[in-house]
Amino acid sequence: MTKQRKRHSDGFKARVALEAIKEQKTLAELASHFGVHPTQIGQWKQQLLAGAPDLFGDGRPKRGKDEQALQAELFQQIGRLQMELEWLKKKIGDDH
Repeated sequence: MTKQRKRHSDGFKARVALEAIKEQKTLAELASHFGVHPTQIGQWKQQLLAGAPDLFGDGRPKRGKDEQALQAELFQQIGRLQMELEWLKKKIGDDH
């Protein structure tokens, strides 16, 4: 018979990790209080500490190389379309 894993919400994990960061109780005390293994609490604490700097970013997504390549391709397409539009305007103007 296998034991089914518990799924904890993100809010629960954050609350437990914050308690661990406060260090008012030991990991063993927190584990018995929240019903989670001490090792798991330690992992959540490390995840929270590692992700904390991202919380204070400027909120704009970081541009990767893929986004920059896409942007360059789109600018090229805009340029081609503008040239075609100008050509069509001239062509229509010559016919009338």
